[in-house]
Amino acid sequence: MTENRAEKILEILRKTFTIPRWITSTRDAFETLIVTVISQNTNDRNTAKAFENLSKQFKITPEALANAETCQIEECLKVAGLYRNKAKTIKQLSKIILEKFNGNLNTILSLPLSKAREELLKLPGVGPKTADVLLLFCSEKSTIPVDTHVNRVAKRLGLAPPDGGYELVRDSLESLYKPKDYLAVHILLILLGRRYCKARNPFCKECPVNTLCPSKQLGTRNNSDVCFN
Repeated sequence: MTENRAEKILEILRKTFTIPRWITSTRDAFETLIVTVISQNTNDRNTAKAFENLSKQFKITPEALANAETCQIEECLKVAGLYRNKAKTIKQLSKIILEKFNGNLNTILSLPLSKAREELLKLPGVGPKTADVLLLFCSEKSTIPVDTHVNRVAKRLGLAPPDGGYELVRDSLESLYKPKDYLAVHILLILLGRRYCKARNPFCKECPVNTLCPSKQLGTRNNSDVCFN
């Protein structure tokens, strides 16, 4: 059964990878939002560098960034790519959060899951992945964010339909795992995707879950990556 196989995959991944300690620590919701916006279509190294640049120039608060000049934000984000769009989005987000929510995202995050998600998706630059990252990491809501790694790995492992969009992949994973494991599932699938189940030329022979992977056994792999915001 898929559920049993899903549990075996999770068990192996827990033994293979160590979840970083910072993952389980309390995270500031606004900082998390800004990092996630910067990370869109950008690798981890450049995301970290861009956020570091921004942090050196400004205090990461809605008030500071709402009042910042867009060109100054752009300069900080150049390393991250699409920096003009991201700078504009960050300034818009900061202004809305400052004016509509008194500078506090907890006003939204304290709402029930579906309502909180609905409100987050109304914000500029916030797609389903960004909303779910905030909900999972900053308010411990029961959801699994689907980034490009989670999407690719879940489909290759047969944990989600090969042609599924964001919501179908998320729903499929959530139906296979218990809510207490959602954070681990999200992080461990990302780690598997980064180290072994790469978009191109995955290391199938070395993969710790290769005996449970229908894509490897059938000799079929979906190499396409989809970026969700």
